[in-house]
Amino acid sequence: MNSSEWIWRSGRLQPWGEATIHVNAVGHASVAAVFEGIKAYLAEDGENLLLFRLEDHLDRLYHSARICRVEIPYTRDELAEAILGLLKANRASADTYIRPWAFPEGLIREQMVPAGVRCEVVVDSWPFQSGFKREGCRAAVSSWLRVTDASTPPRVKAFSNYHNGRLALMEARENGHDWPILLNEQHKVSEGPGACIAMVRDGVVVTPSLSSGVLESITRSTALTLLAEEGYEVDERPVDRTELYLADELFFLGTAWEVLPITTVDGLRVGNGTAGPVTERLYELYFSLVRGRAGRHLSWLTPVPVGAHV
Repeated sequence: MNSSEWIWRSGRLQPWGEATIHVNAVGHASVAAVFEGIKAYLAEDGENLLLFRLEDHLDRLYHSARICRVEIPYTRDELAEAILGLLKANRASADTYIRPWAFPEGLIREQMVPAGVRCEVVVDSWPFQSGFKREGCRAAVSSWLRVTDASTPPRVKAFSNYHNGRLALMEARENGHDWPILLNEQHKVSEGPGACIAMVRDGVVVTPSLSSGVLESITRSTALTLLAEEGYEVDERPVDRTELYLADELFFLGTAWEVLPITTVDGLRVGNGTAGPVTERLYELYFSLVRGRAGRHLSWLTPVPVGAHV
């Protein structure tokens, strides 16, 4: 059940239950729809929600729109204000997920949505529960390949791209695993269905390079920065499938998944079968940062007073 009273829609707040469009305006418009997932974490002092890397998320939204050649009729500053206003209107007082998304407005009959079409923009939000799953998840390499930059660019955060991950997820679940790992067209490791992947091997933290068919993940960038600051050696490079079988630690990284340990891959145990020390340390660093305890990278945090109302 939705617990947010308001949605921001095309320049104004609208009651959640009234934010509707005609069913005929849904279909083909979703082909070109782009979105972002942003989290606001309750600060340790309980007085503010801290939007994490808001500007970077909005930059990526506009990059996605540019590649898809759709027009967002609002500036980044206007959308940032919309997000802040929505949190205040909903009197958000707990960890909150925020989703700004843009889709061609009006009735779209043309399956191939034309370039330059003007978009309707919606921002919705809902509470989420954050927490480290030390028991991790079971992963399997999928028979489905990750979409490629030459076909459906994975650096675009578009709803249509997620069907690729959905097919892989259904296959993984059917075969008794929790989440899939997709390979790219060179059969190198790419990412999960909604998160990047990293491994620890011989003390080095390794993640597939951005040219491996991955979303330009903000969580990935954050993790590599924090680990490097802690003195860990980090390496961005192509990764072979069999390296996953030899990894000391494996974990997924993403806004929604945060830091999720992988305990088995294709039925082979990773490390001792639980979250490893680097994974646990990254989790501590990440949550110290997003909760405002770290005292660094303060420019990544946008405070919103808890329970505020516009």
